[in-house]
Amino acid sequence: MAVYFSIFLVIVTVITGIVWLADKFYLAPQRQLKVVDAQTQCATPLSDEVTAKLAEPSALVDTSVQIFPVIAFVLILRSFIYEPFQIPSGSMMPTLLDGDFILVNKFNYGLRDPVVRNKFIEIGLPERGDVVVFKYPREPQIDYIKRVVGLPGDRVIYKNKILYIKPACIASDEKCPGFEQIKQTFNNKTDYIDEGMPLTRYTSTMGEKTHDLLVNDQISPRTQHYFKQAGTQDNEFVVPKGQYFVMGDNRDNSLDGRFWGFVPEENLVGEAVAIWMSFDFERTSDSLLPRWIPTGVRLSRIGGIE
Repeated sequence: MAVYFSIFLVIVTVITGIVWLADKFYLAPQRQLKVVDAQTQCATPLSDEVTAKLAEPSALVDTSVQIFPVIAFVLILRSFIYEPFQIPSGSMMPTLLDGDFILVNKFNYGLRDPVVRNKFIEIGLPERGDVVVFKYPREPQIDYIKRVVGLPGDRVIYKNKILYIKPACIASDEKCPGFEQIKQTFNNKTDYIDEGMPLTRYTSTMGEKTHDLLVNDQISPRTQHYFKQAGTQDNEFVVPKGQYFVMGDNRDNSLDGRFWGFVPEENLVGEAVAIWMSFDFERTSDSLLPRWIPTGVRLSRIGGIE
């Protein structure tokens, strides 16, 4: 849907832009000449009402001229700077909840054209711990949001609900680093429920970035369903060049890279940086109102994303 909206936005911007240019450099001068010609044919000065009528553009031209700057601004903002998204599931709890409306920074990872999405300016790349929106590799028309765990060249192991990462060996390194356990500190048992069982909240640290995650201690990792990669263990992933390994913060309720593989760099949309609005949709099945109508506003959730 986002792709179709981008295409529609580009088409409307181009059409209104052409009309705006035509009016500025041809149609508007022609209307002024029409006013001058009418004035020369009259013995008395034209009234303001008549002058305004002769200089008035058609409804189509006037509408295009009025909306073009707004549409162009929206296109530039949405394509190259920030784009709003809605969180549709709980796979990133507790960081993001169903009903959160977020802003995605599309500038951090380079500028792309809004339709084909070819990058034309290199600016930066994701860092470990970033929360990113990307085109789901198996169905690129769908946007996913997860946390970057593995960078190109990394080896990642997810064992006993713990992450182990062996960073890519850089040519300038005198000694290649080994596996490092990602620090994961117990926080508390939460009110979040999965399959009737309370989830445990941990605080995880990746480099200088800290975030919370949820684990269902009663569920074993579904390694039999993990993405199969030649030359690795069932719970091990080697991130290819130009790709990223991502996971949801709700570890046992997230369809992420463990099950389908890696995110190519060209699939990245941007970095999720802030929650600008958050709604509750906790409506019982016997409610007469539709599910999409909010039941409350979570103002406390508005702010930056860790």
